[in-house]
Amino acid sequence: MADKKMRIKQVRSSISCPADQGKTLRALGLGKINRVVEVADNECTRGMVFKVKHLVQVLED
Repeated sequence: MADKKMRIKQVRSSISCPADQGKTLRALGLGKINRVVEVADNECTRGMVFKVKHLVQVLED
């Protein structure tokens, strides 16, 4: 079975956000604007993306 992946791009800075949201971005592998990472598409990462949805964009392939 192929593991599903999703691509996430950071589009806004985390400077004016609470510390836990900045740590969530770091846990996703982000930290700079326009950085794109590919992560596993599961409940855990979807919850993390939901927490910082105003800072990131999910890219479609």
